Amino acid sequence: QVQLMESGGGVVRAGGSLSLSCAISGRTFTTYAMGWFRQAPGKEREFVAAISWNGDTTHYAESIKGRFTISRDNAKNTVYLQMNSLKPEDTAVYYCAALSPTLPLTVRTMTNEHEYLYWGQGTQVTVSS
Repeated sequence: QVQLMESGGGVVRAGGSLSLSCAISGRTFTTYAMGWFRQAPGKEREFVAAISWNGDTTHYAESIKGRFTISRDNAKNTVYLQMNSLKPEDTAVYYCAALSPTLPLTVRTMTNEHEYLYWGQGTQVTVSS
């Protein structure tokens, strides 16, 4: 059983920063590329960022490029999302997810939520104006 647990959400003013963490347990962490998604109230869940199993490849949504950074520490079985210059429109529940290891790592697979096998419960990020 693979389990993902996000942490680090909270309330921050516009222009501020937050760092999210996602710890994975139950399987070898390096098996999986990892992604972050978010869902704002009344909206579909959307892709935010993804990282390959060894950290060599990353991909970001255009809306957060240059402000957010995804990284991972395989020794700690943890993936991170550093969020800077936050905007009110970044307000959402943020989810981490593990990509199916049987898939090739392409932009299409990294950005498609249906290709991810395991999900965390989500952590709320609220950015006030």
